[in-house]
Amino acid sequence: MTIHFDEDKQNTRMKKLLLDEEEAAMQMLAEKYSVTYIDLTTVSINSDGLKLIEEKTARESLVAIFDIVGTKISIAVHSPESNDTKDVLDTLERSGYKATVFIASIHSLEKAWERYKDINFATETEAGSLDISNEEIESLVQRTKNLEDISKWIAEALEMKKTHRVSKMLSIVMAGALSTKSSDVHIEAGELKARLRYRIDGVLTTVSEFDKETYELTLSRIKLLSGLKLNIKENAQDGRFTVKIKNTDIEIRTSTIPGSYGESVVMRILNPESIMVTMDKLGMSKRFLEAVRKEIARPNGLILTTGPTGSGKTTTLYAFLREVSNPEYKIITIEDPVEYHLPGIVQTQVEESKGYTFEAGLKSAMRQDPDIIMVGEIRDAETAITAINAALTGHLVFSTLHTNNAAGTFTRLIDLGADPKTLTSAIHAAIAQRLVRVICDKCRKKVPIPTERVALVDDVLESIKNMEEGKEFIEKPTEIYIPVGCEACNNTGYFDRIGIHELILTDASIEKIVRENPSEREIKAVAKKQGFMDMRQDGVVKVLQGITSFDELERVIDLAKDDFIEETPLV
Repeated sequence: MTIHFDEDKQNTRMKKLLLDEEEAAMQMLAEKYSVTYIDLTTVSINSDGLKLIEEKTARESLVAIFDIVGTKISIAVHSPESNDTKDVLDTLERSGYKATVFIASIHSLEKAWERYKDINFATETEAGSLDISNEEIESLVQRTKNLEDISKWIAEALEMKKTHRVSKMLSIVMAGALSTKSSDVHIEAGELKARLRYRIDGVLTTVSEFDKETYELTLSRIKLLSGLKLNIKENAQDGRFTVKIKNTDIEIRTSTIPGSYGESVVMRILNPESIMVTMDKLGMSKRFLEAVRKEIARPNGLILTTGPTGSGKTTTLYAFLREVSNPEYKIITIEDPVEYHLPGIVQTQVEESKGYTFEAGLKSAMRQDPDIIMVGEIRDAETAITAINAALTGHLVFSTLHTNNAAGTFTRLIDLGADPKTLTSAIHAAIAQRLVRVICDKCRKKVPIPTERVALVDDVLESIKNMEEGKEFIEKPTEIYIPVGCEACNNTGYFDRIGIHELILTDASIEKIVRENPSEREIKAVAKKQGFMDMRQDGVVKVLQGITSFDELERVIDLAKDDFIEETPLV
C-alpha cells in the first residue's frame, strides 16, 4: 500500500490553522480591551473611509477605516494601546470624526489595505495628491486682487465646522499660493496663534494668523498628505504631495521642524511654469548672452552657475537645456528633485536613502553614452572630481555650486580637491547670479537719482564706459524709477523677478592665476580684463534702465566698491 503525501494540501491546512489561531488570539484581545472584534474578510470596505488615511500611514499604524457615514467612522486596529493608533484616532477626532473602534488581525487588515490600489481618489490619491478643481483655481485667480482677499477667505473658512474647515482651509492656502506665484508656504506656531506666510518674489509676506486648534488640524492634514508620521513631533521630517491643476502636476515638498510652540511647516512649491524661462528672459546683457550661448554650444566642458539657495540657478540650467536640446544629442540629468519634465531628455532623481546620490547618478550617466549631462548640484569632492573628469572626456556638463561670486567657483573646487591644472581645462564658464524684484510698471514713479546714490552711479558708469553695456550711458541719467504699490503687485511695488549676473570665462590669464592658488579677489582682478560686468555693475545698470530699484539691489548684494581690485582700463 502506497501513501501519497500532498505537500501543497498540507501547507494550505497549516496556513489556515495559523490564521484561525491568529483570529482566535485577536478575539481574546478584544475581550481584554473591551473592544469589538471584527474579521474584515467578511465585510465590505467603504473606500470613502479609506481615503481619510494615507495607505503608508495606515500600514505603519496598523489601522484601516472600513466604513463611514457622515462624520461617524468605523476603524479596525491591531493594537488599541499603541502610540501610533492613538495618534491616528486623536487626529481623526480633532478633524471632527467620531470613531467606533474594532480590533482586527494583520491578515484581516491586509484585505482593507489591498483596496487602496483600486481607489479612484476624487480629492486625494495614493501618492499624496490634492486635487483642486480648475474652476476653483480660475475663480480664485479672477477674484484675487491682493493678499487681503486670501486673508478674508481664510477668515471665512475658520467660521466653518471642524469637519469642513481643514480641507477648505488647505485648499485656500494652496490655491492662494499658486495664484500669487509664491515659491514657499510657511506655517509657524506661536505662543497663542499660528502664522501663515507666503514667499512672493523672494520676500516673505504675512497672509493670516489663526488659532492653535486650526493649526494642529491643518498640520495633521498636511502630514497625512505628505506621508509624514503623525506621532513624530520632536524631529524634523520631509515629505511630498502633488497638487493637480488642469493637466499639470505641481509637486509640493513638505518640511517640518520642531519649535518652541509647535512644529514649523514649510511647503516648497515646484511649479513647472516658474522655470519655463528662455535664455533671453533671464536678464543677461546682450554681450553676456552671446558669450554664454557660444559656450553651451561647445561639445564639451563644464558650465557652472553659482549663488545661494533661491538665486535661480536651476531655472538657468533648464534654460540651457532647452537651448541645446536636439534629437541628435543624448541628454541626461541628475536632479533633486526633478522640477520640470523636458521632452526628449532622460531625467533621474536623487534618492540618497537608496544610495543614488549625485556622484552615483553621474557615474551611472557616464555609462549611458551621453552627450550632455546636467548635475543638479556639486556638493562634495567626489561629485566635483567626477564632473570635471566627465567634462575632460568629451561631455558637456552643466551644474551648480554654492559660492558668493563667479571667482569663488575656482577656489571652491580647489578646496574640494580638484587639481588646478585640470580644473581650468574642464571649466569653460563660471556664472554667478542673484534674483532681484522687478518694479511694477503699473505704479512705478520716476524721481531724481538720490544724492546718496550719485557717487555709486558715477563709479559704475566710469567702470563700464569702455564696455558694450556702457554705450547707452553716454549721457548720465538724472532720474530713476522707484516702486509705489498697487493692487496688481499686492501693494509691494514689485512684480516678478529677474537675474543680475557676472561671468568668468577660462582663458590663458585665468588658467595661469588659478595654478598659483589665488584668492577670489585675485581671480576677479584678472577676470576684469574680459570686459564682463560683475553683479554690482549689472545691478546698477538695471536700476538706471528702470528695471529694479537701489533698495532692492542692496537687499541682495553688497553695493560697496571692492577697492582691492585695480581699475584697469579696458582696451
